Amino acid sequence: MVEQAVAETPGAGVKPDQHGSVERSDADAVNKKEHRSLYQKRIKIYPKLAKGAFRRWKWVIMAVTLGIYYLTPWIRWDRGPNTPDQAVLIDFPGRRFYFFFIEIWPQEVYYLTGLLILAAIGLFLITSLAGRVWCGYTCPQTVWTDLFIAVEHKIQGDRAARIRLDKAPWGPEKIFRKAATQIVWVIIAIGTGGAWVFYFADAPTLMGDLLAFQAPPVAYITIGVLTFTTYLLGGFAREQVCTYMCPWPRIQGGLLDEESLVIAYNEDRGELRGARKKDTHPDNLGDCVACNQCVAVCPMGIDIRDGQQLECITCGLCIDACNTVMDKVGLPRNLIEYSTLANVERVRAGEKPRLRLIRPRTIIYSGLIVVVGLIMLFSLITRSDLDLSILRDRNPLFVTLSDGGIRNGYTVKITNKQHNERSFRLVLEGLPESRLSVVGSGADPEALTVGPDSLASYRVFATVPRAALQDSAADIRFRVIDENGNEATNDSVFRGPEQ
Repeated sequence: MVEQAVAETPGAGVKPDQHGSVERSDADAVNKKEHRSLYQKRIKIYPKLAKGAFRRWKWVIMAVTLGIYYLTPWIRWDRGPNTPDQAVLIDFPGRRFYFFFIEIWPQEVYYLTGLLILAAIGLFLITSLAGRVWCGYTCPQTVWTDLFIAVEHKIQGDRAARIRLDKAPWGPEKIFRKAATQIVWVIIAIGTGGAWVFYFADAPTLMGDLLAFQAPPVAYITIGVLTFTTYLLGGFAREQVCTYMCPWPRIQGGLLDEESLVIAYNEDRGELRGARKKDTHPDNLGDCVACNQCVAVCPMGIDIRDGQQLECITCGLCIDACNTVMDKVGLPRNLIEYSTLANVERVRAGEKPRLRLIRPRTIIYSGLIVVVGLIMLFSLITRSDLDLSILRDRNPLFVTLSDGGIRNGYTVKITNKQHNERSFRLVLEGLPESRLSVVGSGADPEALTVGPDSLASYRVFATVPRAALQDSAADIRFRVIDENGNEATNDSVFRGPEQ
């Protein structure tokens, strides 16, 4: 969860320094290693609202990501007749995944595997370049937690006001503010669960069914489960998810190196810490004025001045807070900044810092992304709109007819990926004297019809004279050809008695 440790001093955790020039906070780094215990009850964190470039970027990214999530199911995409017009749709009854102009069939699930591989390698690359920016800006847990905290801040006030409200006895104002916060959280959580189910059915139709209480039970169950988890994780579990539940902080240790960007406190410049008047900088003090604002704004409840920590999500809010203070006291910005461990050592050695984006691991990750992406692109461009699968009967392997001929049975499945009906001719190659017959009234191997964007299954018999078999098994090939000459093939085996 993400709120700040409640201070027991008057003034609700905020006080001016002795000169009144910088607001000082008594916020405690509750997630500090020395403070953390597996058996300790969670200490609530009250993150202060930061102001600055990184906070603005987080607002923008939050708006974009939430907009994509909530609005995507309502985007329309014309695919022609007999197909859904929802741009992004996971159609379980129709066994399709639609993504704008791309249509994925069940047998093409390897495309989804490829996308997951690209996402994983992309995350590795981003982490090796800029640390945990995914966690700090675009992770769903971070985005919804930020949204919940924004609601809390709007209704209950900033950090100091929330601390005072929690300490105050229950009364009309406290009940109203607390209840209003919970109600808005529940509305957001319901909207989150509701938006998710729209990806699995036509959004306008499902919306009408939900409001009329005519939707399938699984829709209401899904919304209920996601509502509960969003409310719990965004409202109460917050930083606990990142610290204890998420495996990513542990994995990232193997992806970072000394040239990866991380949030770094310039200890050589900042120490010793101490308060001072504006434009007054004693020689025995560093630039850190010990205002504790970097701790007050941290949603993870850590003190970045303690060095690199597993809990840090590199959101940059501590940079905004520190830069604001540096401006007030007339000191250079970026006492806390995005930097690399290598640059910290370079500065200590009197060298100029530099950014090395091109390194062996970033080259490998980028190369893998390019290779996997090109393979998927080539496969997507060259994939056929026709597919043929053959399943040979295994019991019996063959049947001897009254005239001595040998017959094998096959199940022929023809997939038509076009949005119009097609007629196909089925041909058997490899047995010159064979003949095909299709089970069913009026079925003709010369005219097998398959509906638009669908699969048709036919029971087919292949028969050859006994004398035409040279061995107990013969390799054969089935071929289907449509009226425009497009074709698909599939190899199989014809079985007969031992010669």
